[in-house]
Formats: sequence, structure tokens, C-alpha cells
Amino acid sequence: MVLSELLHLRKEGKKEIAVLIDPDEFGSKTSTIVSLSKQYNLNLFLVGGSLVSEGNTQACVRSLKKSDAGTVVLFPGNEMQLCPEADALLFMSLISGRNPEFLISKQVAAAPWVKKSGLESIPTGYMLVESGKLTSANYMSNTIPLPNDKPDITAATAMAGELLGLKVLYLDAGSGAQAPVPPKLIAACKKNTNCPIIVGGGLRKAEDILMAWESGADITVVGNGIFEDTQILKELGEVKAYYHQKITL
Repeated sequence: MVLSELLHLRKEGKKEIAVLIDPDEFGSKTSTIVSLSKQYNLNLFLVGGSLVSEGNTQACVRSLKKSDAGTVVLFPGNEMQLCPEADALLFMSLISGRNPEFLISKQVAAAPWVKKSGLESIPTGYMLVESGKLTSANYMSNTIPLPNDKPDITAATAMAGELLGLKVLYLDAGSGAQAPVPPKLIAACKKNTNCPIIVGGGLRKAEDILMAWESGADITVVGNGIFEDTQILKELGEVKAYYHQKITL
């Protein structure tokens, strides 16, 4: 079970990197990214995006599974981005916003399909963080992100999500963010909850990954940066190996 693996990561202090694949970008370059990811021991993939206009979610998931890429988890922007061939689904509620459509309405629409599919569903508190620009996630959700200089608000939001029974917290600066989630916000979530923490948006360098890990992130998500420069994957594989060796010693 994927959730069990995430809980084990947090308990053991181990870290992971997830490669985010946007189905709208699915194509020949995706195959290269998957191949390089496997080469550098990056074997966790998230599939989804704020807006998937081409309907490629199923084709993307099937391609990843066929290539034996590793664990494939759905990261859907809406109830249309679902596929039973995935290993698990982040069943998300946008707890940082006040738009009922993404707090519960989308989830109601998806629930019958999810229950019938038997797909592992991971209750996830999704929190958008101010990143210096309007991101696709902000625009599509029509919500105000968490202030990036108010860790107390982030902590309270995270605690509320955990008390409501959510099992994973996802802090996201959004696709194309100018800056990643600030370390003090990640640390606030780490200190005040027991949930595995996923952090994404604006992570483009090994230094960004290490900073997020040291602040309390259990999983860091990379997306746009690797499509711009696939050589980043080698750097990410090296930083993962370095960090695992470090905690072992």
C-alpha cells in the first residue's frame, strides 16, 4: 500500500523525490524523462495537472506502468483525471482555500468511481502557498494561497486537516512558481502534525530539494524543471543517494 510506504518514510526519516508528469505534456520527451528517472533511481511518479485538456491521463498511466517505471500515483486536478491502472490516488481537499468546489464538490463527484474502482485512495490535505506569481493551481481553483510569511496560519491549516482525518499534507507553490515553499512553512507543518509531508512547486535545483528535506518534507516533487532540462534528473538522483547515505551513517 502506498500510504503505508509514505508513513514508513516519515517514521524512518527517509526522503523521496516524485517526478510529476502532466498528461498534457505526454509524448516522446516523457519517455526520455521516465527512462532517465529509472536510471537515477527515481521511481515515484505523480500524474496530473491543474488543467488536462487532452485527456491523456489514462494513456500516460498505462505507459508508465508498461515501462515498469515504479509507483504511479494520481495527482488529479479534477474528477476527470482518474485511471484504475494507477497504484494509488491522492484524494485531495484544497484546505487552504474557501472554494467549496475544491473542498468537497469535486470529491463528491469522484467518490462513486473511486469506491467502485478499488483504487487505493489517500486522504490528502492540499495547501497552496503564495509563490510570487499567479500559478495555474491558483487560477483554476479560484482561491487565495496561504501567505508565505505566516507559518502559524500554515500550521493551523495543517493541524485542522489532520484533525479532520487527512493522512497526508501537500504544500504546493504551484506549477511555474517563482520561489518554492519557504522552509519555515514546511517546518511548521512538520512540528505540529504527524502526517507525511509532500512539497512541490519551484523546486529546480538539488539545493532546493535538500532545503525542503531538512525543513521536514518527506517527499519533494519536481515537474517543470525536468522538462526544461532533463539533465537535472542526474543531479536529483545524486542528491537522493547522498541523503540516504547521510542518514544511514
